[in-house]
Amino acid sequence: MNINELKKRMNFNCIKTVLIAATAMISLNSFSQDLIARQAPIDRKLKSVDSLALQKQIRAEQAAYPALSLYPNWDTRYVHAYGKEAIVPESFTINLTGFHMPTTNTRITSPFGPRWRRMHNGLDIKVNIGDTIVAAFDGKVRIVNFERRGYGNYVVIRHENGLETIYGHLSKQLVDVNQQVKAGEPIGLGGNTGRSTGSHLHFETRFLGIAINPAYMFDFPKQDIVADTYTFRKTRGYEHIGSSSGNMAKADEGTIRYHKVKSGDTLSRIASKRGVSIDRLCKLNRITRRTTLRPGQVLRCS
Repeated sequence: MNINELKKRMNFNCIKTVLIAATAMISLNSFSQDLIARQAPIDRKLKSVDSLALQKQIRAEQAAYPALSLYPNWDTRYVHAYGKEAIVPESFTINLTGFHMPTTNTRITSPFGPRWRRMHNGLDIKVNIGDTIVAAFDGKVRIVNFERRGYGNYVVIRHENGLETIYGHLSKQLVDVNQQVKAGEPIGLGGNTGRSTGSHLHFETRFLGIAINPAYMFDFPKQDIVADTYTFRKTRGYEHIGSSSGNMAKADEGTIRYHKVKSGDTLSRIASKRGVSIDRLCKLNRITRRTTLRPGQVLRCS
């Protein structure tokens, strides 16, 4: 064998070795990609399982402690249990859908606001002893207790929308502490217990312990909510007063009326329809004559 033939054979062997190596690399890469492709659905499934498990855990925690991200504790003794522990947001939108009126009675005997040199933090609705009182929203019972010089027999429920509702002067409580309740489920019977001068339901709505006028959310005469959402806004000293459009107003004695703005409404038209001056409308809602009205906005008229 001469030198040229030897070189040719060596070159052929080198090329053959390179081709074999390349083929092996391609096969290995193809195998790896195939393995990854087969593993991908498994990974997605595992992630899905993890996600579902996490979602289930979150739902379980939320059910155990409604509005868990807002409230600092779960106290079964005191209505006003938060104080400086609560981090009150500058604003918070409360979902009012899924509500149920706590009573079918419509007569308000005492509104929210100053009364007898003290603050009346709820609405008094006329009910008879034994009338059924129900939960306003889905939630969990935080307190079932008796207060001789105050609420009498009362129930406090915390709801996932961030509200806590209080039902006072009951003749009987029908729920237990830590019980889950649905909107419309009976939680007590109307009564005249505690500091009360006649059978009625004392109904409060609170956000992180701050009393909000229930009339801004519930229209008892119409047995409906004022709007689908209510925007809470923090004010100095947390002395919050507001309305469903997010504007602030001061509660007056007497009947509280609202107007839901429709397309084409103006302040003068609303004032004329509701029998109130434009200046009074502006003062009640903290707006000016130049404020642009939005359809769906709720204005207080008295």
